[in-house]
Amino acid sequence: MTGIDETLPFIPIEIAIMTVSDTRTQKDDKSGTLLGNMLQEAGHTLADQAIVRDDIKDIQTQIKSWVEQPSIDAIITTGGTGFTGRDVTPEALTPLFDKHIDGFSALFHQLSYEKIGTSTIQSRACGGLIKDTFIFCVPGSPGACKDAWHGILKYQLDSRHRPCNFVEIMPRLMEHKT
Repeated sequence: MTGIDETLPFIPIEIAIMTVSDTRTQKDDKSGTLLGNMLQEAGHTLADQAIVRDDIKDIQTQIKSWVEQPSIDAIITTGGTGFTGRDVTPEALTPLFDKHIDGFSALFHQLSYEKIGTSTIQSRACGGLIKDTFIFCVPGSPGACKDAWHGILKYQLDSRHRPCNFVEIMPRLMEHKT
């Protein structure tokens, strides 16, 4: 069976949202607001939300702060995944990953290709694990956020999704860590 098994209990998790931008504010942050709304509509808790400028040190500082909070299970970043000089989200975060979630990028590009064709190659969407916190980096457009959430994250962050999901393995993420 693939999909949501309604006979299983839903386990809400806490998710933080980071918008990476030099120009956005709380008033005009469409992508961060959209992600926050979608995760709450799915039954999860918005643990925190921040707008961080396109700066490697600033991005890393915020992510490290959230990773150290035991209640935060996942972080979704939006923005900074392109190729301009200011796009540094992957450079900031991939060195911090203990494990890379290569399938997130592959599946994101597959979904994106269906909507925007070859323009998907201009995104460096990525995912990884830092300690026991999942990190997903998506482009800054609302469309990309919708694709990532509706096509991947709402299922992998749902404890009822079969045949497997990230929530069910959360208790085991720190095995063999010293």
